[in-house]
Amino acid sequence: MELNLARLHSVLLQTIIDKGHTCSIEDLSKIFQRSSDDIIGCLDDLEEYHGVVLHPKSSEVWIIHPFSLVPTNFWVESVRGKWWGNCAWCSLGVGALLNEDVTITTTLGGEATQIQIQIKNGEIVSTQPLFVHFPIPMKNAWDNVVFTCSVMQLFTSEAAIADWCQRHRLPKGDIQPIEKIWKFAQVWYGNHLREDWKKWTVEEALHIFKQFDLTSHIWQIPVANVRF
Repeated sequence: MELNLARLHSVLLQTIIDKGHTCSIEDLSKIFQRSSDDIIGCLDDLEEYHGVVLHPKSSEVWIIHPFSLVPTNFWVESVRGKWWGNCAWCSLGVGALLNEDVTITTTLGGEATQIQIQIKNGEIVSTQPLFVHFPIPMKNAWDNVVFTCSVMQLFTSEAAIADWCQRHRLPKGDIQPIEKIWKFAQVWYGNHLREDWKKWTVEEALHIFKQFDLTSHIWQIPVANVRF
């Protein structure tokens, strides 16, 4: 099998969807008939491209958005399997990639109150209003993307977000209803399984943000950046 970043990305994602875990370096060596060094080099390139996050000590895949390979505050289930999402946005992205009914289990603000969100027939089903909080500006998202995802949580109100930010000394960012972010996630992650997948350019990303009226300072990215 040809080894390029898009094909590698596709294989990693499809394996997670099919098996609940992704390929190891050894697995990838067998699939692509390449040495471990070749695979690690390609994984390094994919990480540089912001296509994966690797374990710093082993070069194995740690995160490939929207999936996490380690436990998080977001658990996504469907008839096909069960997965961890990195954050509220990513968990909706998992639902978008699966394109089937899913249940997301999480806790409000990453704290004690557990909730479930269902996506049925392409629509959010929730017994209460829910909001996604985006504290970190997108221009800084990849400075520490694990942290960025960890604070992208769900809440029931803007007041709850303000209280959470004050208690945890975290910045208050942009607040969006979950229904909008679900529709946004469907577009954002819509090409992720393609074998010719490419990261969005900054211009493309800004166009998608504008499409969903995501226009606060949180969503501004310098056009000098090449990819988001």
